[in-house]
Amino acid sequence: MEYRFEIQSATSNPQEVEDLYRRALKEGKQTDFGAAIENLYLGAPENLLLAAWHYRLSAETAPPKRREFAPNWKLAIPTGVITGLIFWLLSDPNLQFLDHIPHIVLLWAPIATLLALAFLVITARRYASRSLTAGILLAVACIYALLIAPSQTMGYHRHYLDLMAIHLPLLSWVVLGISLVGVRSNQDARFAFLTKSIEVMITAGLYLIAGVAFGTITIGLFQALSIKLPDVLMRLIAAGGFGLIPVLAVASMYDPGLEAEEQDFSQGLSKLIATMMRLLLPLTLFVLLVYVFVIPFNFMEPFRNRDLLIVYNVMLFAIMGLLIGVTPIKVETLSAGLQRNLRNGILAVAILAILVSLYALSATVYRTFQGGITINRLTIIGWNIINIAILVILAYKQARNRGQAWSDDLKSVFSLGAVGYTIWAIFLIVAIPFLFR
Repeated sequence: MEYRFEIQSATSNPQEVEDLYRRALKEGKQTDFGAAIENLYLGAPENLLLAAWHYRLSAETAPPKRREFAPNWKLAIPTGVITGLIFWLLSDPNLQFLDHIPHIVLLWAPIATLLALAFLVITARRYASRSLTAGILLAVACIYALLIAPSQTMGYHRHYLDLMAIHLPLLSWVVLGISLVGVRSNQDARFAFLTKSIEVMITAGLYLIAGVAFGTITIGLFQALSIKLPDVLMRLIAAGGFGLIPVLAVASMYDPGLEAEEQDFSQGLSKLIATMMRLLLPLTLFVLLVYVFVIPFNFMEPFRNRDLLIVYNVMLFAIMGLLIGVTPIKVETLSAGLQRNLRNGILAVAILAILVSLYALSATVYRTFQGGITINRLTIIGWNIINIAILVILAYKQARNRGQAWSDDLKSVFSLGAVGYTIWAIFLIVAIPFLFR
């Protein structure tokens, strides 16, 4: 057993044992050190130095007493119903903004975010001030987009509104993060929020699957009786049911009584999601390896096919979400072997994603030189550069650091990336109407 003989020969030298422990921490092998201490202590419980280390490590590794989390369904359900009713009203097919995009497509995320914030603030009875400020800023951004879009020419306002359908939800997510962790939050708080965001989105997806199944069965039962539900009821089932999901997903996964970094990530659905993400990591690595291998055989396709570039960007965001999901909140809960494999897998996926992203970026730049800059090309180039920069910094730090701080380095990179996402999203919302008129 590693460290056993070194500790055994140093049982009369406390400083040497302390140095061994520090070395184990640096190498990410504190679990092996603890196992060696425990084994030696069981054989010689009368040894005061071993006994002291036994109780010290027991105190450090003892699981903290968990706060019982009981979602506030009495408030979550009515809030979700209100959200659903608003979605139902906005789903009227006559409510088309500038005869191009339904109001609900533009506004669903800001509305759901504001009501989710109201639920969190009322339940937790705190962070009301910054939530109010952030909520007002989100409302101002939505009003700005709605007011400035008509001032653009027909072609540009359509592209701008299409972008807003994607970036207003992103800004809503940013507002939720600012409300919960604050602008001056540390990297642990930001990373915890990022991880919980993924958990909430997956939970929302599960609710959506259940809702679609329920709606399909309900409609099918009436159709079996040759009864066709009126459009207003169909919209109530679809849009109204969808409106229930955001608040219920937040209520299910986020404990408003705790700070973001204090949330429970160790059990229930959180543990299942973390395990699922880690299982997806080697599969993603395999797919990227195969894809990089076949690129030369069809090299010019993304240079000709615009839709393929969109697929590349979706893939890149999915990989970023996967890398966040597999990064452990508390690295000390993992064995040294699992840490090593996880870190190597993350590094390999990041390097391959960089190669594919540079390939996609070159295709976008080529199309820009051929056909000129457009709203969509500027947007894609900006997102590509930000994501590539995040991956390059991540790979550089992981290649340099082989100690226990590898997880902290990941958290710092993702925390920095969240800032980059925020800045670029705000830039697109505010500046695009002035750059393309």
